Amino acid sequence: MLANDFADQLWFRFILVGLLGFFSGMELRAYIGEQQKLSIGTSRTYTFIALFGFVLFELDPNNKLLYLAGFFAITVFFALFYAKKLSTDSQGILQILLGLITYSFGPMATQLPLWFLILVFVSIVFVLNARPFSRRLSAKLDQNELQTLAKFLLLAAVILPLLPNKPLAAWLPVSAFKIWLAVVVMSSISYFGYLLNSFWLKERGYLVAGLLGGFYSSTTTTVVLARKTAELKNSSPVLVGATLAATAMMYLRLLLLVFVFRPAVEPKVMAPLLTLGLLTMVCAGFVSRRSESGPRAQYKHDGNPLDLGAAFVFAGLFVVMLGATQWVLGVYGLTGLKVLSFLVGFSDIDPFVVSLLSGHYAGAGPQAIATAIVIAAGSNNFLKAVYARFFGSGPTAKAMANWLIGLGCVTVLWGFLM
Repeated sequence: MLANDFADQLWFRFILVGLLGFFSGMELRAYIGEQQKLSIGTSRTYTFIALFGFVLFELDPNNKLLYLAGFFAITVFFALFYAKKLSTDSQGILQILLGLITYSFGPMATQLPLWFLILVFVSIVFVLNARPFSRRLSAKLDQNELQTLAKFLLLAAVILPLLPNKPLAAWLPVSAFKIWLAVVVMSSISYFGYLLNSFWLKERGYLVAGLLGGFYSSTTTTVVLARKTAELKNSSPVLVGATLAATAMMYLRLLLLVFVFRPAVEPKVMAPLLTLGLLTMVCAGFVSRRSESGPRAQYKHDGNPLDLGAAFVFAGLFVVMLGATQWVLGVYGLTGLKVLSFLVGFSDIDPFVVSLLSGHYAGAGPQAIATAIVIAAGSNNFLKAVYARFFGSGPTAKAMANWLIGLGCVTVLWGFLM
């Protein structure tokens, strides 16, 4: 209560605006350093700019003419400053933008909740300190990837709100809105894993590579690791551990999908997926316990998951899985769903899992859906075992396959006993 009383006091907001202006100036000075000879004042300058805006706004709260006049005066000053910068072949406008934002601290403090003013200040600090990350981002993401991201965000923001949210047909228990929403969510999760691979995978240990790669695609990661076995003459436990780490992330990734698309299923699927995920991760650490002196990971997955072609392929598979699941349930019941989930595991299980979580099927409650997800995860391990033997060679590939077959048997058995 006392804190609220202070926040409502004019003097408190005045002091807060001055302090945030001062710290904003300090952050800017630290950002600029010695790289620019031409700059606007010191931290005190931005303190006075913030206080200047606060005072002018309070002196004329109705018409805001004094505040607008001050804004015009500061804008003219900044324009003269920028003209001088252009004469020195310098074009940055960061100091000008920060000065104008600082000038707006006063109206923010009096017209908006204080948390918003604090949020603006935190954003300033974050942006000014993000220069190393932004440089790495620009260096590693080429122009085509940025264009793909822009197009995908446009389609997600423009198309999604316009799609109808009514079931398409009796045999297809989902709306166009949910189909595209599934595409957006899945692509976003995969893109996050893709960024992890792009920025943190290079020169990392294989165990870390398996963890990050598994969040993107455990099947793709298994194939890449299996191919690495051909380059190593001796047995490499670290590659086996990395494969197990990727599979561990698959279990946790499926748990995330359940939480996003249908939280009601989570209590049913929490025990098997979380237990198997953590157990597999422990096994990965145990197998690769001598990995500190092992080889370093130097690979990157191909293909951007935000590519529109990949998005439309996922949407097509999603619809096919919806129709197939509806038909199997109608003809063969829950037993047919278990068999279907086992067979689907020998392909990409994401469209099937998301279709289970997004659709509304008569006779298939949370327990049946959870069972199908676990069975599909288990049979997908069998597929990865086949890939490990096909793309790999030597005792390392054999060990990969054996571990994956064992995990597959345990997972499928758990699913059928649920």
